[in-house]
Amino acid sequence: MKSTFRASVIWAVFLCLYSFPLSAATTALYEDLAARVQSLERQLAEVQQALAEYREESVTDVDVAELRNEIISAAEWKDPNTLVHMAGYADVGYGDSEGDDGSFSVGSFNPIFHFQYRDLVMLESELELEVEDDGETELALEYLTIDLIANDYVAVIGGKFLSPIGQFRQNLHPSWINKMASEPPGFGHDGAAPISEMGIQLRGGFPLGNMFANYSAYVGNGPELNSETEDGTEFELEGIVAEAFGEDRDGKKVFGGRFGLLPIPGLEIGISGVTGKVAVTHLENEATGTTMGLSDEPTRDYDVYGFDLAWQYRGFDVRGEYVKTKVGSAAGGTTPSPGANWETWYAQVAYQFAPTKLQGVIRYADFSSAHDSESQKQWGIGINYLLAGNVITKLMYEFNDGENGEENDDNRLLIQLAYGF
Repeated sequence: MKSTFRASVIWAVFLCLYSFPLSAATTALYEDLAARVQSLERQLAEVQQALAEYREESVTDVDVAELRNEIISAAEWKDPNTLVHMAGYADVGYGDSEGDDGSFSVGSFNPIFHFQYRDLVMLESELELEVEDDGETELALEYLTIDLIANDYVAVIGGKFLSPIGQFRQNLHPSWINKMASEPPGFGHDGAAPISEMGIQLRGGFPLGNMFANYSAYVGNGPELNSETEDGTEFELEGIVAEAFGEDRDGKKVFGGRFGLLPIPGLEIGISGVTGKVAVTHLENEATGTTMGLSDEPTRDYDVYGFDLAWQYRGFDVRGEYVKTKVGSAAGGTTPSPGANWETWYAQVAYQFAPTKLQGVIRYADFSSAHDSESQKQWGIGINYLLAGNVITKLMYEFNDGENGEENDDNRLLIQLAYGF
């Protein structure tokens, strides 16, 4: 419309000017202008015809609907069905024990990934990267589960998960949460408390009158046992490898769980237990320094039971746990030997010196192993400075009492900076 109006104006001006006597040069100028106007009119007509054809042939209701869906999809991030979240923690520090020179170290870097689809399913996984003493980097999968959220009170969890026995392993072991710069004796590798499991778990919580309760129950592949011998004729259990295995080599499952009760705000009391069958899968010959794998060994009784308590009141944080693992005897097979027990407990008190960011902490632990060389009593005292809610610096000293000449008998100084993200 605007182009037609402009052409009309140009023609009106041309006719007005043409009504006056003009020179030959002016006449030539007007004729050239008229030719240009006619050319513009033809071009405009061609553009209008092409536009009309495009609208008739290319733009349909289906195209408009598809374009609308694309716009809606582009804005889906405002209200997504899928959520992706990354968290984790890392720590660095310094350690100096009586038996070794002091060294700086990277404790670990543990990224944690969460992928959730609506309120139906969530994948969660934690990786652990550690720098070994020789400088090599070790990568491990701490846990990986797919969680089906059945309702407000139960989730079905499958995969590799942290052991729900007690509180330390499943809730407190991340360095930015643990108020000490080390884990209690007996709660790590070859200890009394299980670390992880491969299987299926049900867990959740529910109101119980004026209280609240939480629970977990699982079935898994179970741990494996290591045996050792000095002369090839007498054998004894060397340790329990209570970590998740991707194969159930003894063909027997274990069953376990935990029940927690919160009678008043700030107080939680829990009981835990595991029962099942386990078998020896590795034999270490101390005389030759070799280790061989075993199969089809007779199974043994395997039982774990524990108790834990956590109480927060004003500036106080009080925690304690007890775990005992019992393995039965076996008369036949390649490595017949009596049973063995592993037992550990700790009590810990932390206090926040308000209004400062300083926090004092003290812990006593007692670990009794099937081998005297691994048993240990420990007093630990520390002072923490909370740079933020998820950033903590720790200064800790351990007084250790183990077998003379063993590493767990050396006192040590630990400094740690831990960051949770």
